[in-house]
Amino acid sequence: MHDAFDFVMTEHAAWQHADGRVQRVFALDAGCWLATLQESKLTLDLLSGTGAEPVRDVFTLSKGLSTVPELTAALRGLGSVVRFRNADLWDAIGTSIIRQVIRAGQSKKLYRAFCQAHGEQVSLPDGTTYALFPAPEIVLGLSDDQFSSIGMAFKRRPLKAAAEAYLEHGAKWRELAPDTLITELQAVPRIGPWTAHATVADWSNDWSLYPYADLAVRTWAKRAAPGSDWPADEPAFGQTWRALAGEHLSSLTLLTLAWGSQHGDIG
Repeated sequence: MHDAFDFVMTEHAAWQHADGRVQRVFALDAGCWLATLQESKLTLDLLSGTGAEPVRDVFTLSKGLSTVPELTAALRGLGSVVRFRNADLWDAIGTSIIRQVIRAGQSKKLYRAFCQAHGEQVSLPDGTTYALFPAPEIVLGLSDDQFSSIGMAFKRRPLKAAAEAYLEHGAKWRELAPDTLITELQAVPRIGPWTAHATVADWSNDWSLYPYADLAVRTWAKRAAPGSDWPADEPAFGQTWRALAGEHLSSLTLLTLAWGSQHGDIG
């Protein structure tokens, strides 16, 4: 299977870089798929089971979206952007918890080390293996030392609280509308508005739900359009961003992050 596209978002820590290619395994209910991006070609291979491919959405700069000229020019240069939805809500929750209050590069290192140490190992066609995010049952069984040994002691409590809640409520959560899910997630200790919104954006690919006034969006908007007078504080930026986007808030936010991922480490 091949897709025509201009750019694929590989900002999520589950994408693994090796030997000139980027790969990610999607463990869906009915089947396990390997996505490979190499030399601008995207390939999907079924590793086991049956069923539909992982869902991917295409984002483009709408003709109806009129942003500041510098930003419009930068985003138009992206062309069509493909991003896969995170089909595993538990992974989306865990990823957002690991991302809390640390740099993108560090959060990715922690995520991958956690997967390698405690996640299920999936065999790939080339003889290598790929480590999935540890299941909630596994997370609950880990000792304090097992978290500390990979530098994740400060993530132990929020991950365990989330794992316990997911085992109890996960089936119901997966059936909820995205905006309702955001509210439900915030009932879990250590999951606040940023984590809930980031989780649901990753899971649904509705980027109007992302915390669009956060540092990542502010940083890349300013770098893409340095001549614009962007508000310095988060609330004022959020109001400006929403007014600027109108009904295109999801695509404007995602495309800005996509532009940023070409120039630095995000996600």
